Amino acid sequence: MSSRLPPLNPLRAFEATARHGSVSAAGRELNVTHGAISHQIRTLEESLGVRLFERGGKWLKLTSQGALLMPVVSNAFSEIAAAKAAMTRPATGGTLRVTCVAAVLSLWLMPRLQEFTDQYPDIQLDLRASNDPNNLSSPNVDLCILYGGGNWPNYWSRLWSRMELFPVGSPALMNRRPLRSLRDLRDHMLLHADRGNEWNTWLTAAGVAMPARQHMMSDARLSIEAAVHGHGIALGDNITTAHMIARGELIAPFDLTVPANDAVYVACRSEAQATPIVRVFIDWFYASLVRS
Repeated sequence: MSSRLPPLNPLRAFEATARHGSVSAAGRELNVTHGAISHQIRTLEESLGVRLFERGGKWLKLTSQGALLMPVVSNAFSEIAAAKAAMTRPATGGTLRVTCVAAVLSLWLMPRLQEFTDQYPDIQLDLRASNDPNNLSSPNVDLCILYGGGNWPNYWSRLWSRMELFPVGSPALMNRRPLRSLRDLRDHMLLHADRGNEWNTWLTAAGVAMPARQHMMSDARLSIEAAVHGHGIALGDNITTAHMIARGELIAPFDLTVPANDAVYVACRSEAQATPIVRVFIDWFYASLVRS
């Protein structure tokens, strides 16, 4: 017997016929005629120099040689199918590099990180606190979560959430220096996450002048952390500080809320957005917001 492998199409015809026990059924599976299957089987038998089926009656029976060949061929086709599936399956493993505005990263994403890890154990996250839109063009960043106006030409972007802003302070500070009215803000240190724009928006809506005592900080994560430690009153929001209020770490003393000047967006290069690993994170990120 030649060591050269038998032709592929006759092997497919043989495997389908042996599995079904019927030439007609094999033909229907492979979308060819009864005669074509019979011809392929004869070709294979001639190539191997053995009989593969006992003929007679409606159903075919494997000969001893056919029974020897069948599991080998079946396993080979199964492995080929598995390899094809692996090659075409979306790649949801590897390292995903994400930059995220600091407050959302620390106060919203970090508490939910294990949920993502459990769902996608093969994805390793490289997370960096940054609100720099220049990261959109960096080849070392796959995805950006930005607080801004959402206008980044030539990049894919999608609104994630708008925010409602309101003052928050620690229970300890409220006990030492209660906020019974808006005028009591004059006795408190205001904690800014920008140069005063968002506090000015809230104070204007409340009809209150800007207090004299103020600390400026680079981002909302720091102003919220300072508020938790009792250093003053920060502007919280319905996304990043909701769980802290629910746990009693912060108190929202007033009912008045105002829309934030900007919003949180997910953005990236169009070619990055098309990759499976980026798509699964985006889908999870939005789904988790809905569940919050």
